Amino acid sequence: MMRKTKLMQSVEAKYNKPLEKLLPELYNEKGLPAMAAELGISKGTLWYWLLKFGINVRRVALAPGEEIQVSQAKR
Repeated sequence: MMRKTKLMQSVEAKYNKPLEKLLPELYNEKGLPAMAAELGISKGTLWYWLLKFGINVRRVALAPGEEIQVSQAKR
């Protein structure tokens, strides 16, 4: 288990959710700049957190009419 800073712990307490779950959800809903602003941290800090927690961020460009399906790997 990774040690969390006081800032990380305060964000978890505010959202009542572990960062490992919160960060991917917020990224998908808001995108990086708005997410950093909402959390009250810099984009650099946010990228560091994503890296530290092993959260993969993928960007995809789709042509008109194309679709994408995302599924979770079974653990």
